[in-house]
Amino acid sequence: MVYEERNIWASLIASVVGVAVYVILVLQQAGGGPLTDVDWVPLMLWTIGGSIVAAIVISIVWGILAGMRDPDGVGTSDQRDRDISAMSGRVGQAFTVIAGLGVIVLCAFEADWFWIANCMFFGFAASSIIGGIASVIAYRRGLV
Repeated sequence: MVYEERNIWASLIASVVGVAVYVILVLQQAGGGPLTDVDWVPLMLWTIGGSIVAAIVISIVWGILAGMRDPDGVGTSDQRDRDISAMSGRVGQAFTVIAGLGVIVLCAFEADWFWIANCMFFGFAASSIIGGIASVIAYRRGLV
């Protein structure tokens, strides 16, 4: 597995776990009540920060382990890596745009801050996860 693919896997793992943790924490704090009553800001910020740190730590540890097996190929990337990165960026960006449009609609209807922020949060998460999945598929099956 090449350097770029390892980083994508690290990001995917951290993103999926981070979204799951956030959803669980919000639902626990809601306790069956309205979600808009949850103090979601610290939960969201800590989850985002924790996911970023987790992705970095996973990537570093995985890179160290890979470097012990193949010291020469640890950090190399080529044109294929750049092409896959560009493709996955376009795929992920589509979901960021959709979330942005969702935020505009929610603002137009004067939705609660909870729904607006969570629309963007889940849009970013979908962008990261689906873009990462597109990258992994491209690494495994190649670009068409």
